[in-house]
Amino acid sequence: MNRTDRPGGIVGGIGLGTVFALTITTTAYMIGTTWGGAHWLFGCAVGTAVCGLALLHRRWREKAAFAGLAVTAAAIGAVEVLDLPQQPGPDTVLGLAVLTGTAVRTAPPARACAVAAGGALVVVGTWLWGTAAVPVWATAGWAVAVAFGWRRRFLDGRARATVEKVRQDERLELARELHDIVAHHLTGIVLQTQAAQIVARKDPARAVDALAEIEAAGSEALTAMRRTVGLLRDTGDAPPTSPGPERLGTLTERFSEQGPPVRLTEPDDTEDWPQEVSSTVYRIVQESLTNIARHAPHTRSVTVEVGRTHEGLTIEVTDDAVSVPSRFPQRGGYGLIGMRERVERLGGTLEAGPLPTAGWSVRASLPLSSE
Repeated sequence: MNRTDRPGGIVGGIGLGTVFALTITTTAYMIGTTWGGAHWLFGCAVGTAVCGLALLHRRWREKAAFAGLAVTAAAIGAVEVLDLPQQPGPDTVLGLAVLTGTAVRTAPPARACAVAAGGALVVVGTWLWGTAAVPVWATAGWAVAVAFGWRRRFLDGRARATVEKVRQDERLELARELHDIVAHHLTGIVLQTQAAQIVARKDPARAVDALAEIEAAGSEALTAMRRTVGLLRDTGDAPPTSPGPERLGTLTERFSEQGPPVRLTEPDDTEDWPQEVSSTVYRIVQESLTNIARHAPHTRSVTVEVGRTHEGLTIEVTDDAVSVPSRFPQRGGYGLIGMRERVERLGGTLEAGPLPTAGWSVRASLPLSSE
C-alpha cells in the first residue's frame, strides 16, 4: 500500500489541496484587484501547475520538483517578455516549498543538492528581475523548505542508524543464544550416544530404543536451530542471553524490590518449552517491566500472567497506572518493534495499549509447535 493510499495520506493530501486552493484563490484576487482585467489568469495558471505537481510529489518527488522549478523559471522569463504580474506568486512559492522540502528530504544526496541549487537559481532570478515583495517571499520560502528538508533528512538518518544499531546488538545476543541451544542439544546427543554404546554391549536389542531416542533428540535440535536461525535471518530483534522462564520469578522479585509489587502466574511445565519460546517469554516480560519502570512511575501493582492454552502460550503484563497515549516515546518504539518482530517470527501475535479504565497491557500469544 502506498502512503497516498493510507487514510493518513489521503487526509493529508486533502488538507494540502485545500490550502493550495485557498492560496491560489487569494493570489488570483490580489492580482485581479491590482492589475485588473484578465491578468490574474496567468498567475493562477502558474500557481495551479506548481501546486498540482506538489500534490503528486509523493509518487514522483524528484521529477515533480524539477518540473515545478522549470515552470517557475519559465514564468519569470515570460513576465519580462509579456509584461505580466511578477512571479512567483504566494501560491507558486508555497507549491515550490513543498516540492523542494520533500525532495531534499528523500532524494539521493546528489539529486537533493541539485533541487536545492535549482531553487536557489530561481530565487536569484527573482532578485534580478522581480520587484516589491516577490524576491523576499521567494527567498523565505526556499530557505524554509531547504532547512526543513535537511533537518528531516538528518533526523530520518539518525533514526535509521539507531534502529540498525539496536538490531545489530540484539542479533549478537541471538547468536549467543544459538550457541547455547546447539551446545545444549549436542551435549545431550553425545551423552545418549555414549549410553547407547554401553547398552549395545550388554543388550543389543535395547540399542534400537537408544538409537530412537538419539534420533528424536537430533530432530528436536534441528527444529530448535531452524526456528532460532529463522529469528536471526532478516529480523531486527533477539532476546537477551537465554535465561528461560524458570527465571521469571527472579526477574519479577528483582523488579518488586525496586518498584511496585508484581504478581506472577505461570504454568508448571515451563521446562518443556522450546528454548527459543522460553527466551521470548522472558524478553516480553522483561521489556514490559522495564517500560513500566521508565514511563509509569505511579504504578501501584503489576500482574504478569503466563498461561497455557490448546494452541500454545499467552503472556500478559498489566499495570494500574493512569493511562497515557503512548508508553513508547522513542520514534517507532524500538522496544515494542523488537518484541513484535520476534513474536511474529515465531508465528505469534502481540498487542500493546491502554486499558479501558486505567493501566496498560502488553499481551502476546506464542505457539509451542515447531511449525
